[in-house]
Amino acid sequence: MSDAAAHRAERRAHSRVSRQPMLSLALAAMMEEVDAHAGAVYLLDPDEPVLVMAVMAGLPRVFAAPWERVATAAPIPVADALRERGLVWVGSDEDMSSRYPRISVVLPYPFALAALPVATERTTYGAVFVTWPGSHPTVLADWERRSLTAACNRLALRLEHATMAGEPLHAEAGDLAVTPGSPGTPGSIEATRMVARLPHGLCALDLLGRVTYANPATAHLLGVPARRLLGTPLWSALPWLNDPVLEDRYRAALISQQPSTLTVEHPGHQWLTLRLYPSPDGITVHITPGLGPSHPEPDTPQLESSLEPKAPSSLVTIANVLTLASAMTETVSVQDVIDLVAGQIVPTIGGQALAMLAAEAGQLHVLGHRGYPDPAVVDRFEGMPLSAPTPGAHALATGTAGFYESRRELEEQYPARVPTPDGMAAWAYLPLIASGRSVGTCVFAYAKPHRFSDDERGILTSLGGLIAQALERAQLYDTKNQLAHGLQAALLPETLPRLPRLEVAARYLPATRGMDIGGDFYDLITTTGSRDGRDAAAVIGDVQGHNVTAAGLMGQVRTAVRAYTALGQSPDQVLASTNRLLLDLNSQLLASCLYLHLDTARHRAWAARAGHPLPLLRDPEGRVRVLDLPGGPLLGIDTAATYPVTEIALPPGSLLALYTDGLIEAPGVDLDAALAELARELSPAGALSLDLLSDALIRHHPDRPRSDDTALLLLRTKDSDQ
Repeated sequence: MSDAAAHRAERRAHSRVSRQPMLSLALAAMMEEVDAHAGAVYLLDPDEPVLVMAVMAGLPRVFAAPWERVATAAPIPVADALRERGLVWVGSDEDMSSRYPRISVVLPYPFALAALPVATERTTYGAVFVTWPGSHPTVLADWERRSLTAACNRLALRLEHATMAGEPLHAEAGDLAVTPGSPGTPGSIEATRMVARLPHGLCALDLLGRVTYANPATAHLLGVPARRLLGTPLWSALPWLNDPVLEDRYRAALISQQPSTLTVEHPGHQWLTLRLYPSPDGITVHITPGLGPSHPEPDTPQLESSLEPKAPSSLVTIANVLTLASAMTETVSVQDVIDLVAGQIVPTIGGQALAMLAAEAGQLHVLGHRGYPDPAVVDRFEGMPLSAPTPGAHALATGTAGFYESRRELEEQYPARVPTPDGMAAWAYLPLIASGRSVGTCVFAYAKPHRFSDDERGILTSLGGLIAQALERAQLYDTKNQLAHGLQAALLPETLPRLPRLEVAARYLPATRGMDIGGDFYDLITTTGSRDGRDAAAVIGDVQGHNVTAAGLMGQVRTAVRAYTALGQSPDQVLASTNRLLLDLNSQLLASCLYLHLDTARHRAWAARAGHPLPLLRDPEGRVRVLDLPGGPLLGIDTAATYPVTEIALPPGSLLALYTDGLIEAPGVDLDAALAELARELSPAGALSLDLLSDALIRHHPDRPRSDDTALLLLRTKDSDQ
């Protein structure tokens, strides 16, 4: 679209929304340019890392209730567009489900979405999103991309000029193009008479779901006068229709702009089929007698509603809880829970600070906190008895939430807090109860007095339950992780012996999945009679698997290797003896191993290999080669297996790199290419400290997914007079 056409669209939008503020005008013009059916403009909060919805168009604003305030760190399209300063395109509901599951859980409907930043080169002001029905192509056209980008750039310049002129930027009240319908005025008198003759019910809903017209058949089928329906949503006018399923079908029709159907039962035991036909300005509902869910009509999707009348419910509240629940599923550790709640939930509820407390041996324990001007005020909770007269202890001990809308209200109930103010003015103390027991207390704090409505208290209480489940799961994970790391540390050598003619460094890195424990091991053993450090044995190996069983067997293999080395066995004998032991244990697990006997005084080594990756040798001149050592099968396969021994020259300054396959193997990575890359990294490492080198090698691809544990052992020979 040309600039002239864009300006004409903006003028047409202005004529439709006369005297609308700047943001509304810009959004309306933007949507018309690309034929989008809904959208919103967000402004960046000047004091917090939060995007605040300033105006919405095309859909009721309550649809976006979970995203009225979006933390800039949240995995949400407008936040991603802001951080990346570029367009984010989500072309289908499948795309949304895979990339933004939090949104997909709440809005599982077919639609496409584009989000863009509103920013100049110097300043970021906010972000915009627009949506299309699911019928939109899954690829954004170039002209649509150009139009949206140009419109956002124009809006950014206007906001820059407004800021320079001292005009405040703020949200604009109301929903653009979502205005109340006019009950009883569907069109011409003849059209009204025509619809009145039909035996089927027909009623019109505006974008907020309110009935603007109902024909006589609608009143007859629903069993209420038409005047009781006008001006209110169907699910509010009729208690027996107050089912989230109906509101969900209405939301689905508006967002996807595709017809939607459900079947409900009238209290008089008559089944009714409601078909919703949407357009950008409202919905037509077609009501006919139905056969019920046990006798579905041909080609008609059926959704049952509850047979009994229900108390009023709010799908918006359900949507808030669902999006928070989706976010909680992404947490793993206790620190993850605290970071997510502090970074993405506290800003969206308007809070400024967070404290997470747990019970331990009858006392409060501070798991973490964020946002307090003076963190020391939270530390005073540490070790406080659960019987102490404080709101945190009370919520944890009784399981009752506490909401304090002002400092005065809190001090009236807990005067002991007066000497140590925390810089906040309102608080919500949420008990965290999971599996029938209290696991802690979550404290949301607000910098200004805050009124907690009934809906907000309900949402926060539900949120407390979600946090409790996530926290309980995270605590179990952390406990398991500590156990795993403790076991792994006990099985691997705490330190390696210091040898006068040999520089050594070793590293172990667990796989990213599982229990962070595995079967990889390494060791350096001074051999019998080596009082001057002349001889030593270096060993590295990998027991199949990365779990507790593999770790336990690894400990047995490492102990066996040390024992056979102490007996003075040669490298081939050590591997053969360990192989027989593994078969005797009948563990059904296999192991690879590389064993070297080192004579540093003579600058020689003798190596035997059991199915292990080939080591790399860097000579003193910097040339790196793969040592092509002949070897035998993996340990644990064949009782009669033999393991050839190879002699290796190690002049002073030589560097040997022993490693397990986790260092070079990764999904989609060619092994030869990975080995060549490892050799290139070793080549310039002559004078580099082995500790620095091992750190660089073990994490040389931090973004590459690891599917196996990794062990690394580096050995560098030195002159005898060093």
